[in-house]
Amino acid sequence: MANRKKLVPEANAALNNFKYETASEMGLNLKKGYNGEITAKQAGSIGGAMVKKMIQKAQQDMAK
Repeated sequence: MANRKKLVPEANAALNNFKYETASEMGLNLKKGYNGEITAKQAGSIGGAMVKKMIQKAQQDMAK
């Protein structure tokens, strides 16, 4: 089982906002709390898009 402890707990709100922003850009409307009506594929797509954006940002920052 993976360790789910956040290294920076204070970043939780920012990550949640990032999740909602990414989902909105993908045309998915997440509501606060439980979103059981979305498919696993949609949920995975949101997470994948978030990771892709974070990698792009890190690459941009390293190029500076």
